[in-house]
Amino acid sequence: MYDGGKRHKNGSHHLIRANLHRMRASGVLPSWYADLQHKLVPSSQPRAYRIVCIGATAAAFIMGIFIGLMIPLYLLPPTAVAASPLLSERPLNLSSSTVPPTLDRPASFDTVSFVQQPQQQQQQQPLLPMPSSSTPVNSSLISDGVYWSDQVERALPRGYDSGSAAEWRRYVRQGRVVKMEEGCGRMQNRLVTFDNGSTSCCRYRQNVDQIQGEIFGFYLGRYILGLPNLTPTTLSRAKPQSRQWSSVKAQVSLAQWVTEDKAVVMTKFVKNLLPAFIPSFLRPSDRRLHPPDVQDSGSDLDVSELAQWSDLVVFDYLTANMDRMINNMYNLQWNPTMMDAPAHNLAKDQGSGLLLFLDNESGLLHGYRLLDKYEHYHKSILNAVCVFRRSTADAIKRLYKQKNVGELLRSAFKQSDPEFVDILPTLPEKNVKILNQRIARVHEQIVRCESMYKSTA
Repeated sequence: MYDGGKRHKNGSHHLIRANLHRMRASGVLPSWYADLQHKLVPSSQPRAYRIVCIGATAAAFIMGIFIGLMIPLYLLPPTAVAASPLLSERPLNLSSSTVPPTLDRPASFDTVSFVQQPQQQQQQQPLLPMPSSSTPVNSSLISDGVYWSDQVERALPRGYDSGSAAEWRRYVRQGRVVKMEEGCGRMQNRLVTFDNGSTSCCRYRQNVDQIQGEIFGFYLGRYILGLPNLTPTTLSRAKPQSRQWSSVKAQVSLAQWVTEDKAVVMTKFVKNLLPAFIPSFLRPSDRRLHPPDVQDSGSDLDVSELAQWSDLVVFDYLTANMDRMINNMYNLQWNPTMMDAPAHNLAKDQGSGLLLFLDNESGLLHGYRLLDKYEHYHKSILNAVCVFRRSTADAIKRLYKQKNVGELLRSAFKQSDPEFVDILPTLPEKNVKILNQRIARVHEQIVRCESMYKSTA
């Protein structure tokens, strides 16, 4: 009875549709009315047929998603999958606490953008064997318990002195800029060529803190501590209308240096630089570079480089620079091979072996603001070192006794770049206070090391 009623109902629907079609064709009904009636009449398609269509559509959708995921995972080469920004990892750039982590390929260890990357230098440097604390101290390497000997000092690269800095400063003030191109790292930095062919890395920053960190870091390292590892650096102003910059007026505009009278940092560009690696003594978590750990350089141990690293540890602790060894240590949480990578913002002169302490803009200001987060890294490195250059230790002892580092920095500013005294603020007093505290901490480490080893020398 039910099936017959259903067949009767379907037959009625066909009859109604046929009648509506004939009436519309004869003009009795408007076409829009007939169409409306046609839509209101239920479809004669069986319900089972519609269910099958819906199920087939859903199955095709699910199959498409499955195929789209499986093809990249199983058919494409691993390098293509690794190139995905969601799957790759790079070390965090600690120079800015507000910038999200940048990503880096685990096999690519960039140190400074303009450092040469020859094939043999891209491979990881093997760890040197860690000497035992019972190893006897070589008297030809260590003097008075904790100082590098005169023999080591004579083997050190000469580096840059105050005369080199003064000569560079004079030329930057007088030389004409004939070429300006991208380079030297960040987007608004420019590689500048002067009319005598010499080149400079010109650093422009919107943030005056970074200009202060770079120039006052140079004054501290070069003039106060006497370190030869800082490339000659001075201040300048890029004025497109001046004779000095007129040849590159268009390039200055393209660089988007919005304020022409703003101070920029001009650092002498050095060619033939190679990546510099962290010494084996300072790579493991139980890092330690004490007198008993220093071995004879008859093997592959480069004692002259170790002596430069002892200066770097002191300098980076004073300035709270996060962009070198701290960068590698922090990024261990993402890349367990980071300590085998080149140190960030550190390079080695291919000819002389001089280590260059580059890009010090995060020190003295930005680094001091982040001490709560990174001080345990700084302390870990400083506490690991108990061998020093005598001249560096003497400078620390003198600064600790006289507590005049702020006065010395202001004097260096006035003597080196007097025309910028009214343009660039000097180092704030609160930062001078922190610097004095860090000088006291380095002094404490030197005295502690002397008490441990000087009596047994």
